[in-house]
Amino acid sequence: MNCFRLSCVAAAAVLLVACGGSDDPARGALIDPPATLATLSAAQIDAGTQSSGLQAVSGKAKCDVKVVSLNYATVGAKSGERTNASGVMLVPAGSCSTAAAPLVAYAKGTDVQKPRTLANPQDSETFLLAAMYAAQGYAVVATDYLGFAKSGYSFHPYLHADSEATSVIDSVRAARNAAGTVGASLSGKVMFTGYSQGGHSSMAAHRAAERDYGNEFNVVGGAHLAGPYNLSGSLRIPDAIAGVQFFVPYLVTAWQKVYGDVYTDVRTVFKTPYSGYIENLLPHPTLNYTTLVTSGTLPGGTPNQARDAVFQPEFIAGSQTSTTHPLYLAAKKNDLLGWTPKARVLLCGGAGDPTVPPAIHQAVMKADFDARGVTNVTSVDVDAMIQAAFAPGGVAPTDPTSAAFATYYGAYHGTYEPPFCHAQARAMFETVK
Repeated sequence: MNCFRLSCVAAAAVLLVACGGSDDPARGALIDPPATLATLSAAQIDAGTQSSGLQAVSGKAKCDVKVVSLNYATVGAKSGERTNASGVMLVPAGSCSTAAAPLVAYAKGTDVQKPRTLANPQDSETFLLAAMYAAQGYAVVATDYLGFAKSGYSFHPYLHADSEATSVIDSVRAARNAAGTVGASLSGKVMFTGYSQGGHSSMAAHRAAERDYGNEFNVVGGAHLAGPYNLSGSLRIPDAIAGVQFFVPYLVTAWQKVYGDVYTDVRTVFKTPYSGYIENLLPHPTLNYTTLVTSGTLPGGTPNQARDAVFQPEFIAGSQTSTTHPLYLAAKKNDLLGWTPKARVLLCGGAGDPTVPPAIHQAVMKADFDARGVTNVTSVDVDAMIQAAFAPGGVAPTDPTSAAFATYYGAYHGTYEPPFCHAQARAMFETVK
């Protein structure tokens, strides 16, 4: 095993084991010293939120924000695997540098670009976190996940709840290990949040932190935003979701790598030419959502057209109807129904979301909590806010053949919805921080 170069804040025992001792580095141990990449002043953040229109939702910055890169030890999707993941820590600085900050552990949305890291002051998702949380006095840590950026893991276990949870939980440990050397003062309170795939990841991490590490983490809240919590149920809907040609092949091939039994021959799942390269397509070293389609690597068209171009009809029909279909069984393993949170939980989404429909996920999750007498969960629909801010004339377009419809629903999940749900998350966190 290579001798990792560990930060001075990592324990001496960890250094010994990383360099050939009897065990691997502790989960969350720092593989590289945390590096401060930039400090965003409150004025710079305000200029960014003002020009983008975000400031009406985020408010003005109270703090400067230090952007710190992390590279930490974690585990893979299979038992006994040791690997690493990278990420970012956002530290309140300037006038906020002495106050003890609660730590928000954030999980990002679905990413198809392998080199991308959130440890980038110019990244739009990183800036959103800086404006919404760090500039308001919260420390933030956000993982890049397994298989991205500096991670040496061989693939990304997309929507695999257990490894999403370990990546996020170990990022919290990494942030704690880094705090002393980057000028962060942490209060000990931890909140979990994430958007889209990250809503699934943050809920999985929240569940695991309370269930398995109750003595280690003081979890005071979880805000899980537009996440696909009911994956098995989502297979049953007759019409494809927006983005089906990215998200469904991603999870089918990831679960095949984790479980090994989703299919025996890739050609029984995917049509040619996709069956020839789909298993190692995502995340991609160079292509993004747009260029995956414009290059012809994945099909465009309506969601149903894209689904039918990629998938063999028998595979889709089986996953829609059979309770013993291997994809359905894999999805059941990664559903998040049935757990009981101890800390307060907020669920947020917009009713018009065409990618992660709340009727399939958020509403089912809330009904599951309610049916079991769980009373510390709130569910919020931000659709009215999205329509008021972005729909032509304040009303969602209804003609699916119109350019306005394509523009509005094309931007709904990825652009319009996140700031409103983050504002709801922060409002909840303010009550428990």
